[in-house]
Amino acid sequence: MIKVLFSLFILLFSVPSLSDEKTNKVVVYTDVVGDLFHLGHVEFFKRARALGDYLIVGVLEDHVVEEYKRTPILTLEERVRVIQACKYVDEVIVAPPLRLTENLIKEWNISYVVHGDDFSPELLEDQYGTAMRLGILKLLPYTTGISTTNIIERITSRYELGEFHKK
Repeated sequence: MIKVLFSLFILLFSVPSLSDEKTNKVVVYTDVVGDLFHLGHVEFFKRARALGDYLIVGVLEDHVVEEYKRTPILTLEERVRVIQACKYVDEVIVAPPLRLTENLIKEWNISYVVHGDDFSPELLEDQYGTAMRLGILKLLPYTTGISTTNIIERITSRYELGEFHKK
């Protein structure tokens, strides 16, 4: 029950509005899982923000992410709060739709939709087809050497080697 109330509360206060602050700016949008927030996320947001004046980050819900990835380790609330604290992020949208429509792109005044270059062409078409057809999808290089999966593997490996038990 508390989880449902939190989700409703977050949705009520995270729906973007076309404020004067955004109307004359280049608005960049990206959506992320943002699990185990790390340097790769920071670098991605920094590069995305450099494409415009205002960066909106959509933080995807667990059940949406599970469709194409794994269940996030951090809760939606934890992921949202960490991403809100990143200096490159101007606004966070909680639980945006996985596939943006042309109407949402217009409503949110989005100039560019940005994603890492780690998706297959099929997955890009599935999730970002509208942005592709509008010519506003920008792909940024994936930060090598760091990912949530990499961090999970490091933890697992170190645990199995007994490194967490040393005093």
